Amino acid sequence: MYTPKDRDFLFQRTIDNLNELPMVEGVVQLGSGVTGYKDEYSDIDLMIATYTEDEVIAVKNELQKFFSGYHPVILKEKQFSKNIYLLIVILENSLEFNISILSRSSLSVRSPLWKVVSDKTGLVSEKMKKEYLVFSSKPMKYATFEDPVFEFVYCYIRFDKELKRDNFVYALKMLESMRDYTLLVQTMNEDKKLHQFKAYDTLDRVFLERYLSTYPREITNNHLIESASLLKELFMHTLMKSSIYTMDDSLKELLNVKNVV
Repeated sequence: MYTPKDRDFLFQRTIDNLNELPMVEGVVQLGSGVTGYKDEYSDIDLMIATYTEDEVIAVKNELQKFFSGYHPVILKEKQFSKNIYLLIVILENSLEFNISILSRSSLSVRSPLWKVVSDKTGLVSEKMKKEYLVFSSKPMKYATFEDPVFEFVYCYIRFDKELKRDNFVYALKMLESMRDYTLLVQTMNEDKKLHQFKAYDTLDRVFLERYLSTYPREITNNHLIESASLLKELFMHTLMKSSIYTMDDSLKELLNVKNVV
């Protein structure tokens, strides 16, 4: 496992390397490192801005060469659009880098946790401030692109059907999906639905206790039914507190909701 000193050293060395590349206009740090890493397991998240879209691939290739020198366990490349890439790098000491590479014009803000750590022209800071104003003005900052209420009910219906078929594996998958949608609504309720949110341990303690109680004690028909019932109660209780989501009468009828605990 790496130490904070190891992480600070590699962070600065990476920034120094990026600053030497003529195609890099600026670097933005993202995530918990902006305000102080949560713990020794926190990774390094960076967003690299190039001057133009045509320079993105060249910067990506240079970064791959740079990290190859550290003999990473994993060096994975992902492409999200023609000119937006992500590098996932995990070193032997378990330190993880998540580095997106894109042009300055494509920069965006998805959470308040960002900080410009390098800016050769001042235009990266200007772009990020503009994007942050757009982000801050959104009534629903953390778009989910899903309808968790409908999806929860739909999963519940599929759970019931597959359990009647004694298809326990599929029923368990539906229970887990129902938990995901319950978590989504709760994190939105607490205004914690940040981009790539993982800090579930910071959610309301009572909610977490009820959430953990929805896992079945045994994989039997009766225990799975009990889990689904507890999940349905928790979801409805969580939904009642939402200022964003509601459940219409037709979905309530499908879910057979009578009392909310």
